[in-house]
Amino acid sequence: MNPAAHILIVDDEPAARHGMRRALEGGNYTLSEAVNGHDAFGEINRRKCDVVLCDVHMPEMDGLQLLRRIQSLDVQKRPLVIVITAYGSEKVAVEAMKAGAYDYLAKPYDIDELRLIVRNAVEKIRLQQENLKLRRQLAHLAPPAIIGESSAIKKVINLIEKVGPTDVTVLLSGESGTGKELVARNIHLASSRAGGPFITMNCAAIPRDLVESELFGHEKGAFTGASTRRAGKFELGNGGTLLLDEIADMNLETQAKILRVLEDKSFIRLGGKQVIHADVRLISATNKDLHSEIQRGRFREDLYFRLKVVEIPLPSLSQRREDVPLLVNHFVRTFAEKHGKAIPSLDPEVMRRLVDFNWPGNIRQLMHVIEQSVVLAEGDRLEAIHLPEELCTPPYSGGESFSDLKRESVRRLERDIIEKALRAADGNISEAARRLNMKRQFLQSKIRSLGINAGNFRV
Repeated sequence: MNPAAHILIVDDEPAARHGMRRALEGGNYTLSEAVNGHDAFGEINRRKCDVVLCDVHMPEMDGLQLLRRIQSLDVQKRPLVIVITAYGSEKVAVEAMKAGAYDYLAKPYDIDELRLIVRNAVEKIRLQQENLKLRRQLAHLAPPAIIGESSAIKKVINLIEKVGPTDVTVLLSGESGTGKELVARNIHLASSRAGGPFITMNCAAIPRDLVESELFGHEKGAFTGASTRRAGKFELGNGGTLLLDEIADMNLETQAKILRVLEDKSFIRLGGKQVIHADVRLISATNKDLHSEIQRGRFREDLYFRLKVVEIPLPSLSQRREDVPLLVNHFVRTFAEKHGKAIPSLDPEVMRRLVDFNWPGNIRQLMHVIEQSVVLAEGDRLEAIHLPEELCTPPYSGGESFSDLKRESVRRLERDIIEKALRAADGNISEAARRLNMKRQFLQSKIRSLGINAGNFRV
């Protein structure tokens, strides 16, 4: 049986809300209520709603305003909206349908008609969710593209094609942001394990005392806080591939246990006695020089040779500058689609600066710069003023620094965009950050530096 669909009833009249609730009780629904569009939008942001039944005429935020706010949400979070209009308000109903409403009901409505429309809406939203799930599954099975035509990246692709179908351990080396996880996923999908799990773990991001629990799992009561049994990465990765990123940050004791797992293909959960067998292909990644780490006594030489049956060095972005235009165009299309914007054309000056930049953060940094620029761009053209400041001054840009006038243009543009987001979010910084796809802390910093008072936008 499908889980109960969440129906949100929005009307400022208690009797109207009560009538709709009574009509829908007994169905496979979870019902909640809101007295106006403002409260309803807050409820939609707090929890997953499937269908919204919404009156048009309400104080503070009417039904059409709520509908437009809902249409601005990501597709995954966007419920279907059924608008309730007054008798003879066909013009309003047409306007609602044009704005994205699923359907409408005119008062006084027939209860059976209400139930039928809600049932159809729930079936449609579930079909949409199932299609999205299937698309994600297909995307998981399709190798993500490695963008580039340079000789450096072609060597990487050639090595992936050779090692993918085998079961050898692979060591990926290179600077941070060069795409090690992307390469690991392509190796996994080129192997006979493609239908199995692809599990990742960043060794540098896990506290030292929790690393072994993350890798091997633990039994209930194995240590303080272990309230239930938990499977580790090796167990979860059985039949698939495990990527251990930043492997050089793993302590020597855990390195010894990894070596034993590679040799025996078995381990014991923390606090347990049962030997667990796991058929896992291991790919490791590092941005450090493991030879140097071995010399300093911080990495086991025997584990190094066990991990490095094949090593794939990943070039930095500065070593493959000819690939930058291809990557830029790919990211522009990707983020324009993600944020629902027209795909902008690029000012030649933008591409010149992007190609000339040193990119210490490599592809990851380029990706973030392009997303930020696409978000900030207005109209159908991405220009130099949309680039972050580090690409506007020598030595990175390879050209003249921006004039004071252009710097001020950037500030005005940023201020205008942030103020629009705050206005749409009623002064809520978290909601504005979500709309701009920024971290809240970053947006707060921008607000302070630009002298914006978020309180002026609260209703």
